[in-house]
Amino acid sequence: MPSLTVPQTPRYVPALPTKENLQYADLAIIDLSKAATVEGRAELAVELREALTTKGFCYIINHGYTQVQNERMFDIADIPMSGVPEDEKRAYTGDSKNTGIFQGYKPRQYWHIDAGVRDQHEHYNCNRHVYSLMHPQALRPFLPDIDAFVRHNHHNILHKICRLMALSLELPEDTFVKLHDFDAPGVSYLRFMKYFPRSEEDEVQTKNVWMKGHTGCSTLCKCCFAHTVADFGSITLLWSQPVAALQIQTKEGWRWVKHIENALLMNIGDSMEFLTGGFYKATIHRVVQPPIDQRGCTRLSMIYFSFLNDDVKLVPLMDSPVLQKVGVERKCEDDVAPTMKAWRVARISAYGASDLQKGKEPGIEEEVLNGIVVKHYN
Repeated sequence: MPSLTVPQTPRYVPALPTKENLQYADLAIIDLSKAATVEGRAELAVELREALTTKGFCYIINHGYTQVQNERMFDIADIPMSGVPEDEKRAYTGDSKNTGIFQGYKPRQYWHIDAGVRDQHEHYNCNRHVYSLMHPQALRPFLPDIDAFVRHNHHNILHKICRLMALSLELPEDTFVKLHDFDAPGVSYLRFMKYFPRSEEDEVQTKNVWMKGHTGCSTLCKCCFAHTVADFGSITLLWSQPVAALQIQTKEGWRWVKHIENALLMNIGDSMEFLTGGFYKATIHRVVQPPIDQRGCTRLSMIYFSFLNDDVKLVPLMDSPVLQKVGVERKCEDDVAPTMKAWRVARISAYGASDLQKGKEPGIEEEVLNGIVVKHYN
């Protein structure tokens, strides 16, 4: 008979919110509780369209998880980093370059940032089908929690956002829900990620940038594709945490993203930009050194990266009256457009480390990864 005892977690104590006077992005707050009614969804669809066509990011509140549940999940998120021996981590290190799938560990110092400096963050990726693969011993007692969290992100948050996005484009409400079928072939996944403090010398060498914002293009369709840091899926759900480090590129320049307790941040990735013909664009974002009162602190994140079903072709949804009215920007001809799987494998397999070259545009560096030119906004 299964145990009814909930396993205790080691307590992860996050940093206090910064008191520094930072230039924050003015982001919309979407109250998901309003999605329970037809009228509420219609109202939220308008709010979401405004948010995604202006800033590209927005907050989600009243998403169905309590503050207590939130804190327990952050405790669990730290276990893969703090509770697993290094030799066991190596046994679960992912091989995304060869598999085209993010699963398992990405160790520290895996990616080149700038001037010979490598990253100081590690993460553990877990496929949405939590029990489909093995996990480190310390994490196994908490798999029911992780499975419930993944399903909540997918069914109770992502799918509600999908309905709002469909309404915002005047499409049938279930359009994007069907394209994000939990049981269809695809690789939406949960990431636990932890940034560690860097030396002052490394900060100087990289101009305090921990992970650069970038856009890129692929020879896959012999045309340009825009994408953001690792967000080449459809919709990303980032659970808010107190260490200020995330910045988004706005018309006014780089702006910080403010922490809101028990909220999450939502933004779109490449594939949703393709489906909307550029109406909704993937926003460039980066991670930088935290403000002075948070330096020396670790930064723990929980992120749900959603991907379309593998067989979805990345072409504009021209049944949308909104897209018919505003027009679309095709990245390539429909007959040569990739499927979600083809785009995913190309991007994940190519994502890695290489020396950056000076780009043609000021302040931009480029690297070529398996035929993909990636632009880094320095």
